[in-house]
Amino acid sequence: MATNHYFSSKPSAKPNYGLIRVNLRDRYFEFLTASGVFSKKRVDLGTRLLIESMVLPESGNVLDLGCGYGAVGIVAAASYPLVHVYMVDVNARAMWLARENARRNRVDNVVLRGGFLYEPLKDMEFDAILSNPPVSAGLKVVVPIIEQAPGHLTSCGSLQMVVRSKIGGRRLSGVMEEAFGQVEVLARQSGYRVLLSKKP
Repeated sequence: MATNHYFSSKPSAKPNYGLIRVNLRDRYFEFLTASGVFSKKRVDLGTRLLIESMVLPESGNVLDLGCGYGAVGIVAAASYPLVHVYMVDVNARAMWLARENARRNRVDNVVLRGGFLYEPLKDMEFDAILSNPPVSAGLKVVVPIIEQAPGHLTSCGSLQMVVRSKIGGRRLSGVMEEAFGQVEVLARQSGYRVLLSKKP
């Protein structure tokens, strides 16, 4: 169903485009953005904190779940060229932008799949799952990201998720602890926290 909300398969807002130029993890990136996707004017603080603090393997498979226009997954792919980064979003416009941004930033170790949460990658396991979850879509969307993550992680794989301390952060931290048996704060800044849980 079309809507103006970014967590939608087909946003109805006309695609007014923008370009973000930014340094992340000591590298320069350009991201084409548009209306109908999350944080179109800048790389938001939560996404930036996740990018700067993410802990990834030197090789293997990584999932950027809810990738938007692709900032997290593209920086991960550029920083770890031997990693295969899978990028998933329900928003068709976001997926088009992510594909364009992968090309624009010359990363070819990415695979893009449109669809809802883990559905496009049902049988795959990952060494790390990264997510700036769509909190405004509600806990009914965000909680399954956490609860289903262990089934999509390799042994000792990790879920790394950014949350806002005042908007569901404590609740989501509790869900991660329940799903994994432990949770730690990987980074914190300006009311955001990056939470990490490892599969036993």
